[in-house]
Amino acid sequence: MSADPRDEIVEHLPALRAFALSLTRNGALADDMVQDTLVKAWSKIHTFEQGTNMRAWLFTILRNTYYSNRRKAGREVSDAEGTFTDSLSEKPAHDGRLQLEDFRRAFVQLSDEQREALILVGAQGFAYEDAAETCGVAVGTIKSRVNRARARLVELLKLDDEDELEMTDQATMAVVSGRRTSGALN
Repeated sequence: MSADPRDEIVEHLPALRAFALSLTRNGALADDMVQDTLVKAWSKIHTFEQGTNMRAWLFTILRNTYYSNRRKAGREVSDAEGTFTDSLSEKPAHDGRLQLEDFRRAFVQLSDEQREALILVGAQGFAYEDAAETCGVAVGTIKSRVNRARARLVELLKLDDEDELEMTDQATMAVVSGRRTSGALN
């Protein structure tokens, strides 16, 4: 008897919430999106193919929910003062605080597609193939988005080869450096 795929869904909740937060930059909206994703996944579980990547399937549902909601809203909420961003987490109380704030400011300047690709590949640790499937694009497109986004972050942060970025968040370091770290969200 094969295991019920619904049993696996709960394992992916933290990663789903982190992805939703990165897309919306609003905790309440992210929670609503995760809930919508879970309802859709639960009701369509019969369409999930056993043996395939449950995480990628859930991320695809969440991503499609996000873009559907954006299309319905017809406009994007501006967060020029960083009100929503500031409410998402408490700033660290040590030396990396300023670098992290600089990174956040630079990160939100990237296009939605570039942020999404960096989050999936860098912070979430997705393989390029899984990220491409989640986004519904070619693998080369994901690789291009990741490379352009990293190059843009380096430009925005005014980094060169001699600069060392002191971040407290391993997932953020993975996004910037292109190297997976043991602390990246999985």
